[in-house]
Amino acid sequence: MPEVGLGAVFLISLLASTLLPLGSEPALLAYVALTPAAVWSALAVATLGNTLGGVITYWMGAAAKRAVAAAVKSSQPVSGGSERVKGAATGRWQKHAQSLAQRFGAPVLLLSWLPLIGDPLCGVAGWMRLPFGPCLFYIALGKFARYALICGVLLGFFAKS
Repeated sequence: MPEVGLGAVFLISLLASTLLPLGSEPALLAYVALTPAAVWSALAVATLGNTLGGVITYWMGAAAKRAVAAAVKSSQPVSGGSERVKGAATGRWQKHAQSLAQRFGAPVLLLSWLPLIGDPLCGVAGWMRLPFGPCLFYIALGKFARYALICGVLLGFFAKS
């Protein structure tokens, strides 16, 4: 792991923060367990990768909104019917994410690390055109806090052993 190390942590963290069903924590924890002195570097790289994945999902949501608006404007039929045009959310988790984003705005992206709802939150934020700067801040802060807590628990556990 140290040979591929931080590059692998970055790539896995990035992919895990898109709509792919992948977890980044095992890669980060394996790296930190092997090289505990590099915990801050690992936290920075994992946070950067995971935040970039959230940003990609944000921009995918914004692009989807523009595509739907363009299709409606040109009177072309939109796949999925008119229900999809009126709102970003169609599934249970997407509806929940949209409800949270409407209620709390960009700070809800502190929860972007949550399984099942975190990725849709980023996409819905883009769809709703929430301001990018605050969204980026809250995505990064939430993802860093999760990784810091996980690494802290890991290192605390090994310190007692």
